[in-house]
Amino acid sequence: MGHDSNEKDSGAKAPPSREAEAQALRDKTARLRALRLAHEAANPPTGTKNGLARSRTSKKASDKSVPLSDWLNDQEQQGRRK
Repeated sequence: MGHDSNEKDSGAKAPPSREAEAQALRDKTARLRALRLAHEAANPPTGTKNGLARSRTSKKASDKSVPLSDWLNDQEQQGRRK
């Protein structure tokens, strides 16, 4: 009987597997967040007055737009559309 109580005691001391995995994930997330923040602090984005980078889609991109029919034809010629 003493053997059963020892197994119970040793199991109670160790966290369950899910809790250990969750804690490892929280630790990893915190470490990656700290690295990202340090990187952003060392290399601030440039461009706009509020510090936010501009979206990749801009007015210039829309100036180069092609008609949908041309795009569809191009997709078909490349074998992407049947």
